[in-house]
Amino acid sequence: MDALTLLTTRYSSARLTEPAPAGEVLEHIKRAALQVPDHGNLKPWRFIIAEGRAALSRLGDIFAEAAVEDNPALASELIERARQLPLRAPMVIVCIAKAVVHAKIPLVEQQHSAACSVMAMQQAAFAQGFGGIWRTGTYSQLDYVKQSLELGEDDEIVGYLYLGSQAGEPAKRSIPDPTEYFTYL
Repeated sequence: MDALTLLTTRYSSARLTEPAPAGEVLEHIKRAALQVPDHGNLKPWRFIIAEGRAALSRLGDIFAEAAVEDNPALASELIERARQLPLRAPMVIVCIAKAVVHAKIPLVEQQHSAACSVMAMQQAAFAQGFGGIWRTGTYSQLDYVKQSLELGEDDEIVGYLYLGSQAGEPAKRSIPDPTEYFTYL
């Protein structure tokens, strides 16, 4: 797939199944994450891959435990839903902004670099025939999740990249008209 086709046709896939990217395909995805804009060459990102039933279940347990810590009165069905979230795909990559204090490069710029890595990985997966969806939400913000994943106090989870093979046809979506979003100075 050429780059322009990738950039103008890529979409998120919420329904994912086996197989997950592996081998050379996964290596391309990893390399794409490391080629994003990175002012100062700080490499302000880290990644944790959860693949396979045991690892995905462990991530689900972390989500469920975090949900209970956040709200001890949470209904059992919501706790179980949290536990099942990572099982929606055969692979989940936790994407972390590991920013450092720097005299010239603000933390937010480093977090943007980490966010770019998520998009680059999703595009690399799509270009190679795999589906993916970038998810955030409550479990990217809760301290319990960060502590369980052994992240530093200033580390931020910029998202969870769910990867796998697309199950079924993609949802229809409208393509916005660029004239509604771009103006000239």
